[in-house]
Amino acid sequence: MDNLAILVEAPVFNLQLLVDGVLIGALFALAAYGMALVWGVLRIINIAQGEFVMLGGYVVVYAAAAGMPPLAAVPLAAAALYLLGWLLYRLVIFRVVDQDLFTSILATFGLSIVLQQLANQLFGANVRSVDAGLGTLLLADGRISVPYVKLVAFAACAVLGVVLMRLLKSTRFGQAVRATAQNARAARILGVDTDHVYAATFALNAAICGAAGALVAMTWVIHPYFGLAYTVRAFMIVVVAGLGNLAGIIASGAGLGVAEQYAGFVLGAEFQTAFLFGLLVAILVARQLALRRRRQYLR
Repeated sequence: MDNLAILVEAPVFNLQLLVDGVLIGALFALAAYGMALVWGVLRIINIAQGEFVMLGGYVVVYAAAAGMPPLAAVPLAAAALYLLGWLLYRLVIFRVVDQDLFTSILATFGLSIVLQQLANQLFGANVRSVDAGLGTLLLADGRISVPYVKLVAFAACAVLGVVLMRLLKSTRFGQAVRATAQNARAARILGVDTDHVYAATFALNAAICGAAGALVAMTWVIHPYFGLAYTVRAFMIVVVAGLGNLAGIIASGAGLGVAEQYAGFVLGAEFQTAFLFGLLVAILVARQLALRRRRQYLR
């Protein structure tokens, strides 16, 4: 209640929370767009989504330790995760593409656990972060602080979103992806190599998450077990926005970021994760009730 009173008595704190929430929400939206891509094309819910984000962060951590500027390591993280995503598709994912959704969830959940344990063994369980060295923007006589790296991350997410949209709408690969998503069997009859489309789509999703994780490492922290929270965030955003709705995903990501910032400030940082999972349950219940009312209307 004391923190809630602060928000009422000092409205400037609301602006700080709104700015932080929107900027952080852009990273959530980036990971969610990759999940929506895989879900829409391969019909798979990728539980290992957050682990791709985590591994992208570690690429930047070790690249920065080797002397590379952190921002220059973002494309490196995307490229490394693209290769990893392609490899994982060829080893695991292609076996569950035509299976039921529950089988794919189990397979990617197992993949998530494997990646967590490998990261723990290779990188250790300590919390890591990278200092981008860009400084902080001060507003409202210093009462609002915005690290420049968050602005860079927001701009990078916007650019990546536009590039992905143009890729899917204006290239032959994008046409193949959209055809496969609509009807894979018809696409195969028309000569589309759907297996290649599936592999490239899953690898592209991993690259998107790798770029997001690189930006997370510079704006927040990473460790081997933080991936589940990003998977839950991406899933919630996709459920709210729907598949193929880039504008909705961006709006939902910003809304989630703002909600988390307020929850962390009012309830305390120790309850922020609990708020996240509680919000997931509320969204799933609300969607179920909405679908039930729609079925009753159709009858």
